[in-house]
Amino acid sequence: MNASDASAYPTVRQYIAGQWRAGGQGVAAEVRNPATGQVLAEVPRASTQDLDDALAAAASAFDVWRLKSPQERAAVLMRTAVLVRERVEDMARLMTLEQGKTLAESRMEFMLSAETFEWYAQEALRSYGRVIPPRVRGTRQLVVPQPLGPVAAFTPWNFPAILPARKIAPALAAGCTMVLKPSEETPMSSLVLAQALADAGLPAGVLNVVFGVPSEVSTHLISSPLIRKVTFTGSTGVGRELARLASIGPKPCTLELGGHAPVLIFDDADLERTVATCVQGKSRNAGQVCTSPTRFMVQEGIHDAFVSRYGQALDALKVGPGLDASHQMGALANVRRVDAIEALVADAVAGGGRVVAGGQRMGGQGYFFRPTLVVDTPETAQALKIEPFGPLALVRRFSSLDQGLAMANDTPYGLAAYAFTQSAATAVTVSDELQAGGIGINTFAVSAIEAPFGGLKDSGYGQEGGPEGLHSYLHMKYVHHA
Repeated sequence: MNASDASAYPTVRQYIAGQWRAGGQGVAAEVRNPATGQVLAEVPRASTQDLDDALAAAASAFDVWRLKSPQERAAVLMRTAVLVRERVEDMARLMTLEQGKTLAESRMEFMLSAETFEWYAQEALRSYGRVIPPRVRGTRQLVVPQPLGPVAAFTPWNFPAILPARKIAPALAAGCTMVLKPSEETPMSSLVLAQALADAGLPAGVLNVVFGVPSEVSTHLISSPLIRKVTFTGSTGVGRELARLASIGPKPCTLELGGHAPVLIFDDADLERTVATCVQGKSRNAGQVCTSPTRFMVQEGIHDAFVSRYGQALDALKVGPGLDASHQMGALANVRRVDAIEALVADAVAGGGRVVAGGQRMGGQGYFFRPTLVVDTPETAQALKIEPFGPLALVRRFSSLDQGLAMANDTPYGLAAYAFTQSAATAVTVSDELQAGGIGINTFAVSAIEAPFGGLKDSGYGQEGGPEGLHSYLHMKYVHHA
């Protein structure tokens, strides 16, 4: 990290009741630049009073915000989208400094965040109820949508802007308020969104941002009677614990948890296009994506050619600090991910797997690991059982469609799954039979603002995106007027 990088990173503050404040209980964590390992800032640790103030602010603001017309709420969200687009270059630089992804990826993430605010601004005008034909003449039977109330939201470090935006935008569009706890490793990506919302005219207390020890903050927020809904993106283990805490309420949850996405590559796939798409999909955010393609099942007829070309393409990727525009993949977000990927590769090789590309961390400073391709991956490999969450691709062979589907579905996860084929019949079959919330055919793009996104099995429940994302913050009240 050079002096300009250090000076470009602001002091981290909490945002409570429309005011910026330090934590009342010292330091929760350090923010490090993944490209260098250097400390950028310290993150405040919320005190009990900080959390209580945030809860009180969200509850008080709810009585104001829920009475705003959809048009008024939409206007704030639309202005926020404009401000994010105007500030995207400064915002993107901060994200790359704290998270490690390339500047191009950071820029795209904030642009998608702006689009998310814009889309839900428009969707706020379509939060329709309905009139039910009455059973008795002269009466009225109505279904009226109303906001649930203050929301506790928790987001991780891998997409530190779009994941908060996917919670904030629909919640605010519905008329809810929020206490958000982003990752302490990537705080500024959320705080710059909070600043944009404030500058767009969001009333004080509608959005509050706190930091601290994750277990302490989540327990305090979820156990509060002021919180009416919980939304979380992160690991399956943490999601189970938050769901347990919410069940005591009981409070509804939206949980987008881990994934371990399979990729079925059939003999009739367009090899050149498939390889190019797989390189881009695996290197995106250094593989630190819940929908990242990881378990590649390749049909026998195309297996060797795919492995050869995919390995060569991965080896050709330029990996380095994300602020350098020539690099195609940045650093992993923290040293934990480097250690984890190194251990998973060693385990796969010990069981008989063969490294075709990458396989090692990069020397020098920072948290870098070469994009890695392991073939002949043994069934016992830990990487086939747990989500690698890094630049690791595992290849196995299959012969028939039924065998490929069985291998793809042999996991407790069900967030995303993919297939590459030119056969319309095969595409229909895998779309029907793959056990996942999102299916990509010849693409890894399974998340769109206008479409629902959520998992099956250990990948969670509830959905974000699309009208479903708005509906998850609404209670449909039935009114019978006799």
